[in-house]
Amino acid sequence: MSSRVLALCTFCLLLAGCNKLTLENYSKIETGMPRASVEQLLGEPAKCSGALAMTSCTWGDDQRFVSIQFAADKVVLYTAQGLK
Repeated sequence: MSSRVLALCTFCLLLAGCNKLTLENYSKIETGMPRASVEQLLGEPAKCSGALAMTSCTWGDDQRFVSIQFAADKVVLYTAQGLK
């Protein structure tokens, strides 16, 4: 039983290490960057909304997130909270 617990803990640590929502990745975002490049950097967004050529996407949750506004799939504005 203890080997199963150890394996589960190791798996959880590996998943935590794979999180793309980091201050380092956030610092790579630039105005004008294509949305596809942002998604390659941060992964799929948790949610997106928008109308016409404007889209707002958020990665993360209420405590730790990156929020990016796109116009014609290019970064216009971006902000973050709780990144380390």
